[in-house]
Amino acid sequence: MMSRASTSQSPPVVASINDVSALFQNAQKYEELSLIGTGAYGTVYKARDLHNGGQIVAMKKVKVALTEDGIPLSTVREIALLRQLEAYRHPNIVRLLDVCHGGQCLERDQQLVLFLVFEHVEQDLDSFLSRAPGPLPESRIRSMSHDIISGVDFLHSHRIVHRDLKPHNLLVTAAGRVKLADFGLAKTYDVEMKLTSVVVTLWYRPPEVLLGARYCSALDVWSAGCVLAQLHTRRPLLPGASDSDQLHRIFRLIGRPPRSEWPDNVSIELDSFPSYPPQDLARILPRIHPHALDLIKGMLVFDPSKRLTAMDCLEHPYFTEEPVA
Repeated sequence: MMSRASTSQSPPVVASINDVSALFQNAQKYEELSLIGTGAYGTVYKARDLHNGGQIVAMKKVKVALTEDGIPLSTVREIALLRQLEAYRHPNIVRLLDVCHGGQCLERDQQLVLFLVFEHVEQDLDSFLSRAPGPLPESRIRSMSHDIISGVDFLHSHRIVHRDLKPHNLLVTAAGRVKLADFGLAKTYDVEMKLTSVVVTLWYRPPEVLLGARYCSALDVWSAGCVLAQLHTRRPLLPGASDSDQLHRIFRLIGRPPRSEWPDNVSIELDSFPSYPPQDLARILPRIHPHALDLIKGMLVFDPSKRLTAMDCLEHPYFTEEPVA
């Protein structure tokens, strides 16, 4: 990671717009072929690399708000970090191949268009599960679970929280390996932060986010736990219709937490919820391997400080007592 700047000399908060060409390639080297998807944080296109034998890539278009002087330095730093991560070529992180600019600044909106160019993978986990002819074999579930948690652990080891783990943001290669993708919400972290309600798709949102409390990397572990449960049933574990409904579903599953664990400075009162007893997760996930059941239980813990870390998960007997395919 980039080191903190010396406090004796404050760094500039922006990079000059004139430096854009030196920082990023021009997007004209890519030919857009079709739209893959659109979200709140960017649009993704299938494209062809005209300078690399016609290689098919995925281009994420994002808009960066500019100041009067240029690009916020934080943007440059985060892109530099993404480039740094690419040097590791982690097998469970989608490859960032290039970062380029759209060639012009939109003066009216004071925005710069950037394109993050990633390797192209044909399907996401949501599509994979919907097309599966029946329950996934235990060996496949174990392998995919390990891939997901391995990718999360890699990000956390570099002080990055993904913040939007869900089947749509997990890509499945032709060989059946899973890669974490869509870092539109990913953010480097130094201290605990607060999330707005738009972060993390509702069904995979942990209770601390729904309550508006501070969060840390344990956020991703909760989301991953929801995904691991979905691998066993091919259905979302907690398909809430609203923030309130999501909290009720969570507490019906894991039980209403004790008052001692209720976070301070949140607007929702513990007494707003009935005293739900915890359910037997084994009844919801029939035929699940006992070690997988124990792992998911450890990931879906109300108190983030008591939740398993990604490293804890990788050292769980579910992965260590039998070889992972």
